[in-house]
Amino acid sequence: MDYEYDTLMSMLQTSVSKHLMDEHYTLIWANDFYYRMIQYPREEYESLFHNRPDLYYPYHGYRDEWEKIVAAVTQMLAGGRSGYSLTTRMPVKGGGHIWVRFVATFTNEYINGCRVSYTSITNIDDLVRVQQDQDITYNSLPGFAARFRFKRNHEIDVWDSNDQFNGFFGSPEDHGAFQALLKREMKANERAVVEHRREIERGDPVRMLLKLHGKDGQTAWLQTQGECVDWMGGDPVYLFIFIDITDLTDLKEMQRELEEQAQQLREALALAESATRAKSDFLSHMSHDIRTPMNAIIGMTEIASNHLGDTKKVSDCLDKITLSSKHLLGLINDILDMSKIESGKMVLSDDVVSLAEVMENTVAIIQPSIKERHQKFSIRLHDIHHEYVSSDALRLRQILINILSNASKFTPAGGSVTMEVEERELLSSGFVDYRFTISDTGVGMKPEFLSRIFDAFIRAQDSRTDKTEGSGLGMAITKKMVDLLGGTIAVESRVGQGSAFTVCLPFRIVDAPGDEAPGPSDLCGLRILISDDDGMVREYTVEALRELGVEGEWADSGKKAVEMARAAKEAGRPYDAVILDWQMPGQDGITTARQIRGEFGPGLPILIFSSYDWTDIMDEAAAAGVDGFLSKPVFPSTLCRGLRRYVLRQLPEALEQPQSWDFSGRRFLLVEDNDINREVAAMLLADLGAEVEFAGDGREGTGRFRASPAGYYDLILMDIQMPVMDGYAAARLIRAMPRGDAASIPIVAMTADAFVEDIAAAWEAGMNGHLAKPLDITVMKREISKLLTSE
Repeated sequence: MDYEYDTLMSMLQTSVSKHLMDEHYTLIWANDFYYRMIQYPREEYESLFHNRPDLYYPYHGYRDEWEKIVAAVTQMLAGGRSGYSLTTRMPVKGGGHIWVRFVATFTNEYINGCRVSYTSITNIDDLVRVQQDQDITYNSLPGFAARFRFKRNHEIDVWDSNDQFNGFFGSPEDHGAFQALLKREMKANERAVVEHRREIERGDPVRMLLKLHGKDGQTAWLQTQGECVDWMGGDPVYLFIFIDITDLTDLKEMQRELEEQAQQLREALALAESATRAKSDFLSHMSHDIRTPMNAIIGMTEIASNHLGDTKKVSDCLDKITLSSKHLLGLINDILDMSKIESGKMVLSDDVVSLAEVMENTVAIIQPSIKERHQKFSIRLHDIHHEYVSSDALRLRQILINILSNASKFTPAGGSVTMEVEERELLSSGFVDYRFTISDTGVGMKPEFLSRIFDAFIRAQDSRTDKTEGSGLGMAITKKMVDLLGGTIAVESRVGQGSAFTVCLPFRIVDAPGDEAPGPSDLCGLRILISDDDGMVREYTVEALRELGVEGEWADSGKKAVEMARAAKEAGRPYDAVILDWQMPGQDGITTARQIRGEFGPGLPILIFSSYDWTDIMDEAAAAGVDGFLSKPVFPSTLCRGLRRYVLRQLPEALEQPQSWDFSGRRFLLVEDNDINREVAAMLLADLGAEVEFAGDGREGTGRFRASPAGYYDLILMDIQMPVMDGYAAARLIRAMPRGDAASIPIVAMTADAFVEDIAAAWEAGMNGHLAKPLDITVMKREISKLLTSE
């Protein structure tokens, strides 16, 4: 867990360090980014400077910067402050420096009698250099510009100045302390500064009108505006801009330019401070969110170990460990995704995507959350004509799941979540626009949060949602993925009424696979009765049947469906099948199926369709006479497959039963260098009847395969990151061996490398499948079973 925590700290792209508040400000610990920022390897830094910053700064010729830091710390401690912030220069290896922003917090923790502090250091070098080199440079500002340090002894030092200032008053060597410069002018100028002393001591903006003489004796009336840009040893450092208003005809325009430049300065400073605060807040939240499930995992493990004889207690502990582990994995995945996106390394795939399959998988993933909260879940389709498109199915599914998960998470028990999918228009030849709208009746969002919902590290500060866990990255990741796919995302929300997210994505149309194409020729002439209490679902389903050449009629209740089926039979035009919604008010689908089966006997196919998980009612449905199930949303291909299977009987065994995962008699070779990972995988497979043999790295794995007779192993599970020989090289070597089963034996990557490019690399190395760690037992069983049955 410490390794994962340190890894997460390193991925924040900001320096985080822990210090003793002794005379050396001794460094106790720092993340990897700290050392990357100063360009020293950790070992070299410790060897040269013994973790003492008071040696590091003078060594590089920056003793004045170190004294500035010491002065700030000393003043804040003396004033009883809880921390400090400071903009300064940090030396780096090889000479030179970078501009950084320190934000430090003093804790109540003590080590050997010395107080401990935590410091976040943000690299703002680019921002400062932009200010220096582009729009906000001294030489580009209108009029004279200079920075002054207002000392507590009432002296005023010129820190630096632009060419216009130096040209009027003389070079820094000439004008020296600004206090002396003022004294050679009228007393009123000195009084102007004194009158604003209180505002200056607080760091507030100030404006003054001064009459000054230049180095050549010329006189100028200068309108002066100052902004506090830094603090040095507790003294405020101000940037002052002087506009010559001697020529009053130019006053208005010059004042406007002054305000614009001052606003640019404020915005630039606010940007740097906001970024620092956001990352600091995120670090605080993530520290809590990561340690919470870690505490549960460690605590429940200890409790289970102490109660091994109490199977009920152990089972409860294991359930809570599983829940906490999945939550921790979700946090890690969010941070990994965000890091990948921010670094520009997120790779999108371009595959043939079945929207029906994406929707079915999405619904299957979100169903447990909906069921646990007793929420109503409905899906509606509009004008779907192109089900198969080219896109990244994984990212599309992730976008929908992120939004649906939030909708369910922030909707109270008994509320509703609705997803609507609409094919809108052909954007150009071969392309179509899809709109996904996900709405809920949840708690809603305040306007001030709504405007920042897609920012990273942002979470709503609201008593209604404080207990809801999350990383604050989900919506930021969603927005960036939508952008990568070339789409748009918008949100509307009202507090207490709910929210609605709308995602529009362009897709390139592709042809359906041959066996999936919904050809109407074999379905023409069928008459189907649809019963659903949702009018939009009824109308869409009847229209989809019509496009398949099927005559569809609808009923708005179970009772009405029975009456219509009876009337059709009496009129000599019986229905070829009846499709019933499961959860209809009054008389549900199973009750209706039981009544129809009782009246019409076994010859009439009866199907149930629903967006809920029906595994709990399969036995009851079968007993009521139900032949099969269809998943909502009902795409045309879903109807086509269902009618061919259950009405035309083109596919065997209509009613699906839970699949049996029995690998008895199968022998697997597990190539894995980590003992614990090897034990976990072996035990899971052994519980399914498989015999498992081991190899500790790729070279040993290829040797075992080479030494075995052909057909000895049924499947190879291959880790990727291993010493001696990695999984890619091992897979290629096996495929190149001159033996009959080398080209055909299934090889499955089993690795923590889970991005799209990692999966592609496994395929390129000759592997047949990919399992991401930590292992999902259901996914593992399904993947292995699929490969074994396809032999």
